[in-house]
Amino acid sequence: MKKQITQFLLYLRVERHYAINTQQAYQRDLQQLLSFANQQGVHSWIDLSSDHLNLLVMKMRHANSSGRTIRRHLSSIRCFLAYLVDQSYLPSNCALGLQPPKINQNLPKTLDYDQLTLMLNPRSNSLSELRDVAIIEVIYSCGLRVSELVSLDMNDIDTEQGFLKVMGKGGKMRHTPLGESAQKAIGHYLQKIGITQGALFLNNRQARISVRAIQEMIKKRALEVGIKINVHPHMLRHAAATHFLQSSHDLRSVQAFLGHESIKSTQVYTHLDFLELSKVYDQCHPRAKKTS
Repeated sequence: MKKQITQFLLYLRVERHYAINTQQAYQRDLQQLLSFANQQGVHSWIDLSSDHLNLLVMKMRHANSSGRTIRRHLSSIRCFLAYLVDQSYLPSNCALGLQPPKINQNLPKTLDYDQLTLMLNPRSNSLSELRDVAIIEVIYSCGLRVSELVSLDMNDIDTEQGFLKVMGKGGKMRHTPLGESAQKAIGHYLQKIGITQGALFLNNRQARISVRAIQEMIKKRALEVGIKINVHPHMLRHAAATHFLQSSHDLRSVQAFLGHESIKSTQVYTHLDFLELSKVYDQCHPRAKKTS
């Protein structure tokens, strides 16, 4: 059973080009499934049934796992069993009939433009400061995932056309506009560091910067400029999408901008836009004023 999991993870990496974080999530979920199956006396995936999976979901509920966690776990199981069916190891996928728990959709936290401006103001001409400003500028300008940002190389920048080549989820390439402010920030950083090839953003040891380092930098920088919430890189991506939608009112363009495969992933930003519209309405529309 463990061998099939290993083969499936290799398939995700080599053939599907899934991101490292996604591969690791699948591995955790399937290791948990394997442990549960062994506890139930299941020694072959052929013997796994929908009753077993319902029991697994029940155990996760009793362990106070969130609905979102359970849904992701079931999704991992469905994909794995579908792979085994495709490999003719299983006759059918016993996870297909399972109903995942409903979850309340949490709107992504975002930042307003004034908060972003505070984070983007360079406080010195040091290399680390110019790099940090360029990182924040590129994430916001291009709506990047932090994993996409750390994988950027020098040859991914097209300054003549003003585009950035981005390797997204599932190994899918997209080209996204690189704003003038982001181009200037990158230019100042590159002029200071003097690199012409290899990774775009480097740490103090001249190696490719890590996701963790960027997360810590953005969190620290936000606190230093007086933002009283825990700011993480994905909030900059949310801010870019929200501000883009508020200006363009074009959901399809925002979908392409973010590299979303499905429009459903992008539709959450329509709720954010609606909240902003409601706030402006309450402040400005004469019929929204409360009567005393």
